[in-house]
Amino acid sequence: MLTTRHGIRLLGASDLPEFLALAAVDPVVNVFADYRARTTNLDPRWLGGEMWGRFTDGRMTAACHVGANLVPVQADREAVVAFAERALARGRVSATIVGLHDAVETFWQVAAQEWGRPRELRWQQRHLELAGKPTLEPDPLVRRTTREDLERLYPACVAMYTEEVGVSPEDGGGADLYRARVSQLIARGWSFARFEGGRVVFKAEVACVSPYAAQVQGVYVPPDRRGEGIGSRGMAAVAAYVIKDVAPVASLYVNEWNLAARRSYERVGFRETARFSTIMF
Repeated sequence: MLTTRHGIRLLGASDLPEFLALAAVDPVVNVFADYRARTTNLDPRWLGGEMWGRFTDGRMTAACHVGANLVPVQADREAVVAFAERALARGRVSATIVGLHDAVETFWQVAAQEWGRPRELRWQQRHLELAGKPTLEPDPLVRRTTREDLERLYPACVAMYTEEVGVSPEDGGGADLYRARVSQLIARGWSFARFEGGRVVFKAEVACVSPYAAQVQGVYVPPDRRGEGIGSRGMAAVAAYVIKDVAPVASLYVNEWNLAARRSYERVGFRETARFSTIMF
């Protein structure tokens, strides 16, 4: 059980309204934490981890999602340091630290020596948003996938994940879990793809949704089809679907070094609103 050291305590169902109000200060940036809170009611059994809150004069002023992903929420430097010290006392349970650059950098300044060398550091990731009509004509062949598409879609999902993260999601016996995740996204209507001759030539998914935004992930075009504009028009189609049917803003974040993807998203109409960082173990 967390103590109130540094004003931090474990959040529960009774804290949900105040937590959602905190996340709504920057609702698109905080879409992951907002989504996790709404879908779990802040119950650690469903979170697969914990949500910590920091309180000042009885008011929640910052929070931190601590599970497979460690994500600070509306945390200034003092709050991030407090969360990092609490996390060090508990021991690392997270495979990824992700969030606004300043918060992740501050957390790592406190935790780096004890948590050891990460597998990868991605310090500059552009957080992008689109709230209106895409500026590029959507690809009419991009559609929501169905469960009948799973066998064709799944290899593309594995290829994207392996290329992006650097390890296969099937490593360590993870194939069944990853396949279940892909199936879940299909069932929710959050998986989109274009097929040619039974092959995926573009795909993307919605990772999380709040009343304010939907975060897109897993954007992929096979290497031999890149440079044809498939990704740009595919993303225009996904963004149009999202804004019409899912949430008023489509968001994502992209690595600074991925110039081709950045240009593609810019053509669609996405604009940078923040800088993220990700640390992977």
